[in-house]
Amino acid sequence: MEAKLDLARARSFLFVPASRPERIAKAFASGTDVVIVDLEDAVAPADKPGARQALLAWLDANPDAAVVVRINAAGTAWHGDDLQACRHAGVAGVMLPKADSATQVRHAHSGSAKPVLAIIETGAGLEALREIAGAEGCARLVFGKLDLAVELDLVPDEADAEELVFLPWRALLVLASQRAGLPAPVDGVFTVIGDAQALQRYAARARRHGFGGQLLIHPSQVQVAAAAFTPSASEIQWAHAVQQAAAAAGGGAAVVEGRMVDAPVISRAERVLAVAATFGL
Repeated sequence: MEAKLDLARARSFLFVPASRPERIAKAFASGTDVVIVDLEDAVAPADKPGARQALLAWLDANPDAAVVVRINAAGTAWHGDDLQACRHAGVAGVMLPKADSATQVRHAHSGSAKPVLAIIETGAGLEALREIAGAEGCARLVFGKLDLAVELDLVPDEADAEELVFLPWRALLVLASQRAGLPAPVDGVFTVIGDAQALQRYAARARRHGFGGQLLIHPSQVQVAAAAFTPSASEIQWAHAVQQAAAAAGGGAAVVEGRMVDAPVISRAERVLAVAATFGL
């Protein structure tokens, strides 16, 4: 039976190197929505074939598990073998790095027979965003900020949770996702480990700017990041109050917590409650 994951509403995506299969179970134990087993950056070139076989062996030994696999980019020596490996029943999705064209996405989808999460981390990928988002098999866009920063010579400052240098490029992913009818995109990694407050600010900013999830590099980041992309109790309470006020006003304007409630506010409240319902809140 083919593995299934709810990639559309997943909030937390935790990386684990394919060369360290003993860490895969620990990644699942973190409670992350998605475990990404990495064949790309986390694995040295000489180790990639062995890491791929180690992943397949782990999946054979854990038939109830479902993972996403970050493969090596199109044009690399390992790309074709990675796609073939992703046909394993335990692989629920493929994460395609350096997605530069719709053709690459379609090829990854057909070669693996799995949905594709396309990492946008190059100038070419930004230019082709609309086509990539609309490509057959594209399940979600992912922001690869670290590689993009190198290519565009950006100098981010993670001490600033807003990371202003990335805002224009993040906005492009949000817009392309909306226009293609995709779920909200997934934001890039926060490389500081052990600073929960900074991570919370970082993830909350991503949510305010239209993202729906985040890539993670350590199990300790999972719960903080997931909470940032989940409606809080106060947000749900506000949304119910808006609905009640709108109903009492019979379609006219109302006031909740000193603010006017009109059609856009009602739509926002409905969205909050719909998302909350998907998580049983």
